[in-house]
Amino acid sequence: MARYLGTWYEIARLDHSFERGLDKVTAQYSLREDGGVNVTNRGFATGENRWQEAQGKAYFVNQPQEGYLKVSFFGPFYGSYVIFELDREHYQYAFVAGPDTSYLWLLSRTPEVDQALIQRFIQQAERLGFDTSSLIFPEQK
Repeated sequence: MARYLGTWYEIARLDHSFERGLDKVTAQYSLREDGGVNVTNRGFATGENRWQEAQGKAYFVNQPQEGYLKVSFFGPFYGSYVIFELDREHYQYAFVAGPDTSYLWLLSRTPEVDQALIQRFIQQAERLGFDTSSLIFPEQK
């Protein structure tokens, strides 16, 4: 788990009200004293010319080495956070899904990735039933 901690850049996502209009989106993960993970999502609302930030917490559903967590930003309500592909050697990218096919993210340690990685993400997501025609690629510069 320690290698997954730190900052990740959002390369692609499906649209949701809590991220609508955001660019320069990052997720910051750090360990909690209770064994869970602190989650800080941050993005720049271009239309409002201001930063938005959401604090959450996540806990492993099974084993810490399994990329299956439950995450909450709103009190006692938790949703799934499933890492369905991870660069296990260098921890440079992660493909993440939520509780259903309306939640999808490509995260990277760098603000830009190779087009081949984006294509692999799209192909895998399509095989899993996601509507990749609706993907958003937020500006990271």
